[in-house]
Amino acid sequence: MTRKREKLIPAKFIPDVGSTVETIEGHDYLIANDTMYTFYRRSRGEFSAFFLALRDEKKLLGCRCTACGLVRVPPFLTHCPECNFAPTELIEVEQVGVMNSTPPITYFATALFQDMAPYGRGRVIFRGADTAMSVNLYTTTGILVPGLINKGTEVKLVFRDKRNGDVKDVFCVPTSELTQEQVSKKGLLESEIDWESPVEPKIPKATNKDATTFEKAFKGIKSIIEEMNSNERARKDIAGWKRSVLVKTRGGQFALMIDDGDIRVEKKRVRSPDFVMVSENPKTLLDGLAYKGAITDSVINKKLWISKNMEFNTIFKLDRMARSVARSRKVGAA
Repeated sequence: MTRKREKLIPAKFIPDVGSTVETIEGHDYLIANDTMYTFYRRSRGEFSAFFLALRDEKKLLGCRCTACGLVRVPPFLTHCPECNFAPTELIEVEQVGVMNSTPPITYFATALFQDMAPYGRGRVIFRGADTAMSVNLYTTTGILVPGLINKGTEVKLVFRDKRNGDVKDVFCVPTSELTQEQVSKKGLLESEIDWESPVEPKIPKATNKDATTFEKAFKGIKSIIEEMNSNERARKDIAGWKRSVLVKTRGGQFALMIDDGDIRVEKKRVRSPDFVMVSENPKTLLDGLAYKGAITDSVINKKLWISKNMEFNTIFKLDRMARSVARSRKVGAA
């Protein structure tokens, strides 16, 4: 497998030499960039066959006891402790299984896993296995929220297009979101799944009252966005970030444009937005931007739907902007 050489730490995460001053609640704080090196090499040892099968053959291996026949996935034992340490043998198991429990969902990940969030993490019993394997879980329906994947949900193992020989090479999605051909295929790649066409929640037909509510909310949203644009702290929260978002509500729709520290809102339809937000009540977004409740909570509680799972990071940035404006008001009032 020929691959482009990559660094363990992407260049964008390597800070420049020097220091900066950040003003927090009227006080100046000196922030200095520094380093600590902890690079190391480690062997997969006796588990190498399992990881090589994932990376090079798109196979899922387990180990079967030669005495009792118990199949463990992943193959973490070379000898069975239940059978006087009889040796085990490697076998291939199927790539469809069921959730052993309802998985928790990680929305706010540490830096090491930030590019993976939001994701579920749960244990799957694959066909042909007697034990459960811990694996990440995603959905093709937009944002991963509680209730989409539960105990007993049937899932399909999916392989990353770029694989390194570790547990992040694979993840699972519900089989109900795939075609029968995809479910049956061994070694299904993430690029063979449609992640761009989730089914949007249906919004009831708007009434005159809905249109009035929308106009009032849009006026409030526009006022807050203008305040964010004039707030240095808030602008830093979206520095280097570019997104076009189509927001759909019961009373109307509008575009939210983010462009490297600049944010604006317009009553227009974006032809090819980076992602779509849907909320019956436009006040849901208004309250979030006004720091009267987190927008991230509205997503998690299914009051606001977004079309792409990984755009939760954009929602988080909007929450940070709302907090920055609120803190600046607090300092100004002191």
